[in-house]
Order: sequence, then C-alpha cells, then structure tokens
Amino acid sequence: MLITSILNITYIVRRSVSHNNHELIQTSLTTITSNTQITNSSNQTKSLNKNDDIFQETYKNILNSFTDNYMEISDKKNKSSNYCPAVPPDLQGPLNIKGLPENFSLLDKSSYHPKVQFGGRYQPKTCLARHKVALIVPYRERWEILGHFLFHTHTFLQRQQLDYRIFVCEQAYNNTFNKGIVMNGCFKEILKLEPNTSCFIMHDVDLLSIDDRNMYTCPKYPRHLSVAVDKFHFYLPYVELVGGVLAMRREHYLLVNGYSTNYWGWGGEDDDMYKRIINKQLTLDRPPASLARYKMLKHVHQKLNPSRMKVLRTAHNRIDSDGVNNVVYTLLNTSSYHLYTHMLIDVGQQPTS
Repeated sequence: MLITSILNITYIVRRSVSHNNHELIQTSLTTITSNTQITNSSNQTKSLNKNDDIFQETYKNILNSFTDNYMEISDKKNKSSNYCPAVPPDLQGPLNIKGLPENFSLLDKSSYHPKVQFGGRYQPKTCLARHKVALIVPYRERWEILGHFLFHTHTFLQRQQLDYRIFVCEQAYNNTFNKGIVMNGCFKEILKLEPNTSCFIMHDVDLLSIDDRNMYTCPKYPRHLSVAVDKFHFYLPYVELVGGVLAMRREHYLLVNGYSTNYWGWGGEDDDMYKRIINKQLTLDRPPASLARYKMLKHVHQKLNPSRMKVLRTAHNRIDSDGVNNVVYTLLNTSSYHLYTHMLIDVGQQPTS
C-alpha cells in the first residue's frame, strides 16, 4: 500500500484484544501526516472516503506504522495470555527533549528509571510484550552523548510496552573505526545471550526520537525509522538512506548477511546496507515523516573514509562473502550496568592494501 497523501484523521477505534472476553479498548490516533512512501505498490495516490471499508483499510495502514505486521507472536497454544494492546495506550506523541540531570550517572543505578532491570532490560509488568527487541548502539568516545541517549530512550521505550534490551557496542583500542564489524559482532553475541530476540534496532547514539508513536518494532520488511532529522530540516536527504535508526528482523539481517566489514572510517556502510536490502528483493519500509522525527545531538564527526565510494561501487559483488557470516572479531568483555549492557569488541587491524 502506498500512502503519499496527507492524512488528517482523528478517530476513536474500539476493538478487541482479548480472544476470550472481547475487551473494548479506546484508542485515539491524531493528525498523522505522511510525505513518505510506505511500500511496494503503484504510484497511484489513494483518496480516503468516509465509508466503513475505507475507514478500516486506513486504520490497518496506520496500525502498521505502530506495530509489527505479523501477530503470530500471540501464542496460539495459550489464547488467554494477557498480551499488551496492539497500540500502547500511554503514548504521548511529540516529545520535548530535556537536558540531562546533573546527578545522572551511566555507571550507577538510575533513580529516573526504576522499572529498568540490570543490563538495560525492560519488560512491561501488566501485560505480555508483543515484541522482543534488541537495540544495538555502536559507540566510541561519546560518553556525555551516550548518557543523554540512554536517559531519553529508556523513558519513551517503556511506554511502547516492549520487551527490550539496550546493548552499547564499543570498539576497543584506538584503531580506525569499523562499524560493520562492531554491528555484526554484537549481533552474534546478542543471539548467544538472548537467542529468542526477533527484532534488532541498529541505532546511532547521537539520535533522539522526538515522537514515541514511532514504534521500535520490526514490521514485515526492514524499516528505516529516522526519516526526518532536525539536522536535515526534517526531510529525507536521499531515498537510499538507511543510516541513523534501522529496524530489521533477525531473519532479514541474516538474509542480507548483515553489514559489510570493508568500510574503515566513517561513511559508506549504511549505503552498502541499502544495496543489500534491495539486492535480496526486500522492500524498504518507512513510517510517516510526521512520526519518524529525530533530534541529532551535536558531536565531532569522524574523518571520512576516502575509499568509501570505491568500495561501495562493488557492494553487490560482496553481499554473500562479506558480512556477518564470516566476520572476524574478538569479544574482550561484556559488562552489565543498570541502563545498558556493554560489549567491548576488538575489530583487529585495518588491512594495508
């Protein structure tokens, strides 16, 4: 379904989330505007009428921007399970980015997030989460930014009623940064710790979501969540962009063979990931730009990889031979703090030729 028109819809949907009792839930969805294509259809713009059929179709499209597109997570053997609502009831919409409290610490227990478990794990207490999510945050020498990210992200993710855990994946030593090795290494280590993890969010540490309706779940196709960033005046710079925040199912990450490990220095690996997604005939999904909004924290950019474009030109030839299936790394340490699990990865030395 392609939604490129502007949707100004205010309505209340009453639907049943209990297979036994048909409990009624009242949900309001307000003013959702889209300037983004959402999937694999013709370029025809669909007009919205007032009749019930169109209303139901519109509801399904909007619901897909909030939730996973497949609900097999609801255990067929236990239909009485108390699963969380498809649309979390406590979402606030647009968020104000607050400054980091002076007494906030990355190493100590946070009094601001008492419901978060040790290791950066959260599970809702009143219902069973529909999604099990791991956030992979590649990190290097951005201590204050990491604190701001964790403080803010834990606050809004709890309202999404996810079973989630945040992994901060740091490259060891002062070698040239290789995001692909860090991401692939952490992906493999996370599956050793949490083998039932089905959804992975690859998240830059300097991006803060400013709308909690942008759900951190994995729909039917890979989803680029950071569509509208303030640095780019809330417009998508180019259609091939998947950097920033990217959600992928575990099976899709394996299908595209994860990230390329041939990009040393800043830049190139995310555009390479786009080529992998398209090459494997997966549709790239994006939520409405009015929801997928982010603030970029100020930071010093790394030196650009001068060889990135040369490597990118041969991306399609290396998909099955360069990635998570043959990544070489050493896990030096795994440490659990209150708000995150820290993994220290040795990526080795950059090849000389």
